[in-house]
Amino acid sequence: MNETMDQSAGAGHNKLGWMLDDALRMPGTRYAILLSADGLLMAHSERIGRDEAERQAAGMSGLQSLARSTAEFCGAADTPWRQTVSEFDDGYVFLVAAGPGAYLAVSASPHVDMEAVSFRLQELVQRLGKELTTPPRHGPGRTA
Repeated sequence: MNETMDQSAGAGHNKLGWMLDDALRMPGTRYAILLSADGLLMAHSERIGRDEAERQAAGMSGLQSLARSTAEFCGAADTPWRQTVSEFDDGYVFLVAAGPGAYLAVSASPHVDMEAVSFRLQELVQRLGKELTTPPRHGPGRTA
């Protein structure tokens, strides 16, 4: 499949991608993906290809699962997981809860304002939560 076909095929499956692109308008951010708890890609920013986004979604699901399994280390085994930040020589990965069974991951350069990114991600989570829980609209003459 050529790149043009890949982009058009993915466009219908990436209807929340514009929201992720909006979150990346701050200096130092790179990529964003929205994934389900089982590691399926739900949406991705324009800067990352679908194949790479799918690969990262699978990895982020595992990272979230590992982080959640350490809740007892923080106080109680049933403490809800909210966010994981991983630091690398080349930057950071922010992974946050984005609603029931959904997670948002953003990568950023080492020079990013971490506080600003965390704040922006919480704003985005609020917006995504509304999109993820809004029931589909039905056209005239259709029943729910």
